[in-house]
Amino acid sequence: MKQGFTLFLTALSLALATPSTAQTITRLEDGWKFAFGNAADPGKDWGAGTEYFNYLTKAHSIHNEGPYTETFDDSAWQEVSIPHDWVTSLPCDSLASHSHGYKTVGWEYPETSVGWYRKSLTFGKGQEGRHFTIRLEGVFRNASVWFNGIYMGTEPSGYATQTFDITPYIDFNGGPNVLTVRADATLEEGWFYEGAGIYRNAYLIETKGSYVPAGSFWASWDGSKVTIHSEIPEATHRILDKEGNEMTEPHLWSPEDPYLYTLESTVGEDVYRTSIGLRTVEWNAQEGFLLNGKKLTLKGVNLHQDHAGVGAAMPDELIEWRVKELKKLGVNAIRCSHNPASPALLDICDREGILLIDENRLMGVNAHHRRLLENMVMEGRSHPCVILWSVGNEEWGLENDVRGIKIVKEMQEYVRSLDPTRRTTAANAGGGTLIEGLDIHGYNYIIQNDVDGRHARHPEWIIYGSEETTGCGTRSIYKAENGRMPAINRTEEPENVIERGWKFYAERPWTGGVFFWTGFDYRGEPNPLKYPATLSEFGILDYCGFPKDEAWYLKSWWTNEPTIHICGATKDIWVYSNCDEVQLNVNGKNLGRKKMPRNGHLTWENAYSKGRIKATGYIKGRKVATDIIEPTGPATTVEVASERIGRLQVYTLTAKDAKGRTVPDGNVPVQVSLDGPGRIIGFGNGDPAGSENEQSADGKTCALTTFGGLAQVLVLGEGSLTVTPAL
Repeated sequence: MKQGFTLFLTALSLALATPSTAQTITRLEDGWKFAFGNAADPGKDWGAGTEYFNYLTKAHSIHNEGPYTETFDDSAWQEVSIPHDWVTSLPCDSLASHSHGYKTVGWEYPETSVGWYRKSLTFGKGQEGRHFTIRLEGVFRNASVWFNGIYMGTEPSGYATQTFDITPYIDFNGGPNVLTVRADATLEEGWFYEGAGIYRNAYLIETKGSYVPAGSFWASWDGSKVTIHSEIPEATHRILDKEGNEMTEPHLWSPEDPYLYTLESTVGEDVYRTSIGLRTVEWNAQEGFLLNGKKLTLKGVNLHQDHAGVGAAMPDELIEWRVKELKKLGVNAIRCSHNPASPALLDICDREGILLIDENRLMGVNAHHRRLLENMVMEGRSHPCVILWSVGNEEWGLENDVRGIKIVKEMQEYVRSLDPTRRTTAANAGGGTLIEGLDIHGYNYIIQNDVDGRHARHPEWIIYGSEETTGCGTRSIYKAENGRMPAINRTEEPENVIERGWKFYAERPWTGGVFFWTGFDYRGEPNPLKYPATLSEFGILDYCGFPKDEAWYLKSWWTNEPTIHICGATKDIWVYSNCDEVQLNVNGKNLGRKKMPRNGHLTWENAYSKGRIKATGYIKGRKVATDIIEPTGPATTVEVASERIGRLQVYTLTAKDAKGRTVPDGNVPVQVSLDGPGRIIGFGNGDPAGSENEQSADGKTCALTTFGGLAQVLVLGEGSLTVTPAL
């Protein structure tokens, strides 16, 4: 029987015909000029604000001479493309910020903590009478914006979208039109690497009428009717399927089938098209999380927003590649840690069927905090991937204070006023007071939170694991080195904490699931290590996205694909697998076949012997998977493989021996050159103690060294890569 539904329209009428689109969106990617300013000395900061009548004193003052003026000479400035993170090119220093990966940026480095950007725009006489809006999706941080010398405003947060109506200030008569942005990264907003500059996308939006902000049109589905929500009462709407036909029966969105409709909203002559997905989200204390009426266990990871070579300035294609690498392991959910998701990540999770917890950066209830909360919700509420709004993370100073309850309750009420269709959460580090005010209870680590005890005392509480440790270390390292560490899963008690965490939540059906810390390594917070370690090493994938041993544990129990993996060489041989049984052979000797415990692993104690180790997995008595580790010869070549995502080519460089085997300790210096119009936007090798520069000076060449046999080069645009190893 087909399920009936009702289309419910809020402050709208149905459009009967498809109007022509009067809206034009231009990505402001190339043609930017960049230069450092100075955070401590206005005289060295291009004289900004030192004029007799400065930009705050008079609009378009004749006395202005700084970079915000149309006639400023920026010919000596560096040409850059957006997104851009200037910190990636800075060196590390043992005295710099531990939490931000020892990069020389911040209050102690005024010469490299302010960056200026200029972009010339062209407008024709025929465009007069239309409206023009600048949209900056993320500038870190304290970003001041000018257009044609006129001050537009400042956004303190590095995670908020800024929009500016530049229409009144445009010269349509052939004169210069210049957009200027000053970013000041002197202060840290988080305790992790944040980069600096215009690190997310920037757009020029041209409309016939006034600009309509993101999130003004969205839709929700309650199981029987579609509700279209509109901030513009006079707008008309219709929902179109992938073929462009108006929706009849709803096709629900899910991780297995992330079907997207287009909500077409017409305001005057402007047409706004919003991707929407129809699904129901429910949380309860008996089953945890339900999607479309069925229990779904969240198999999640926490994710920061930086990557080897490019830092925080990840192009959309790289974000998509990272999400797809996580999906291969069975990940179905991401918690943004600890800031709102970029618009690009929201779009990608919609398309890929990844569920997402969108997280606010800072708790509070005054105008500043409410504005940032609204920014997050407006950007995200049209996206089906968003299942929870998180109002904060580990606010230690409030977790045991009754004021914390008042703050989270007020924040949650404000979020509900903006989006009544989703619930709210916060991640608790272990405190016992603030958590009483939460809607959905997120627990950071079972060793810090008495989850079972709280469930017993409050069976009505809805619970999930917002963070749980992976126990990972440095990829391919099994003995401690300077700046590198072996996985704590095999060196500390209790052993295999990633298994402990997954089993805990898998065995408690009243929880919603778990988010492991983290999906990828990220710069900063290299705890428990210090310099020369510059990266956190708890990712199941390293900084380049190369898998560590623990990735195979999650793949074993989060996917149905027959999987088997021998962990690296130590005296006890560990095997991760989802096969019914595993047989182990060491140098031709059969050490027997063992049954694999559910959500567990197998150990052969004191079984390691240098030579050939082979693990064979069986399902229902049939051999389905094999893994082999054995000594290799020295590297004789570096093999190059590539994967394309849109304009991005992700090149993997692998050190191989004469028999074509990957050399796991192969650290081979290579020279790389690119032939073609594309550019090398970054490179890396995943080494958390590496000191190599990860930026190409000319976009065409670079030098790097494989680490643990692997390295990565990122190319945006067309071109062919030549790799010359020093062997």
